[in-house]
Amino acid sequence: MTVFDHLLLTKEKKGGAFLLLLDPDRTAADRLCVIAERAADYNVDAIMVGTSHAIRADFHDKVRRIKKCSSVPLILFPGAHSQISPDVDAILFMSLISGRNPQYLIEEQVHGAPLIKEYNIETIPTGYMLIDPGNYTSVQYVSGTLPIPSDKPEIACAHALAAKYMGMKLIYMEAGSGAANPVPDAMIQQVAGYAELPVMVGGGIVQPETVEQKIRAGASFVVVGNHFEMSENLDDLREFSQAAHPYYQVRI
Repeated sequence: MTVFDHLLLTKEKKGGAFLLLLDPDRTAADRLCVIAERAADYNVDAIMVGTSHAIRADFHDKVRRIKKCSSVPLILFPGAHSQISPDVDAILFMSLISGRNPQYLIEEQVHGAPLIKEYNIETIPTGYMLIDPGNYTSVQYVSGTLPIPSDKPEIACAHALAAKYMGMKLIYMEAGSGAANPVPDAMIQQVAGYAELPVMVGGGIVQPETVEQKIRAGASFVVVGNHFEMSENLDDLREFSQAAHPYYQVRI
């Protein structure tokens, strides 16, 4: 079974899937391993790893350590082709469709494709959209693009439909790490219904209740990262993962 099929099956059985995002640039290697080891115990469905702009030379070493410490699927969420690692199970092969910067529409993908083929990594073709979070985030600065206004769901719907017609299998709507506001429920509902593709949502989610809100609004997958980098209490993972599985209660 592919990683993407695993996520779709989880969505079908449990109502949604919970993904934990780890940023090797901002988290010490030992801490990353502790979090990765706990992921399966707390019913995390997959770990995503990535950063907006790799500034540390040990990025790939940390990805390798996360893989060794974790028993759940590891998905790369790359900020650039230089982050492509042979130690992941799958990669979000993304185009930043909400922006018009050619580097993130196609250039990084062209540079990365031969590496992905050489490493034989599963690709998940993804239409990536930045949604206005109410503050200025790192991903906006690095990508040099404007987010879609959070009160303009029709614009998000048109972008998502274009992604579907180009053959993409997933829509990822993100407010960005440290976002003041998460992606609105109304926008999630409209995009999921209009494009009829699985929707992944992340950014600005700091409460388990918000995770369940996004699932019930139509998100198939919810991503949380920054909260657990800052939190000393990893037991919070239990509540977040359970919130993403509203139709399937698991004893963990």
